[in-house]
Amino acid sequence: MTTLVFDTHVYVKRLHAVGFSEEQAEVVVALQQEAVNATLGQMRNSELATKHDLTETELKIELKIAETNTAIAQIKAGLIRWIMGVGFLQTALITALLLKVSSGL
Repeated sequence: MTTLVFDTHVYVKRLHAVGFSEEQAEVVVALQQEAVNATLGQMRNSELATKHDLTETELKIELKIAETNTAIAQIKAGLIRWIMGVGFLQTALITALLLKVSSGL
């Protein structure tokens, strides 16, 4: 986290040196300090939102990875069924051809 050093006394003295009254200089410095603090507060909130967004994105990525793994498993199972079916069909065709050839001799 960044710490901002803001010397209000020097700021008041500089404003007073260019013609501001002591009261005017103090008001300007107080307003400036409030603005700086508000900006820092917004930056901190933005950082927290970014951390929240990062966590949310990580969860989405994990969900997508799980979905992808499920899809891969389904495709793998389908591919194994297809290969087994083709293997049985091939075995049946070879057996039928051998029976046909052996009966013809």
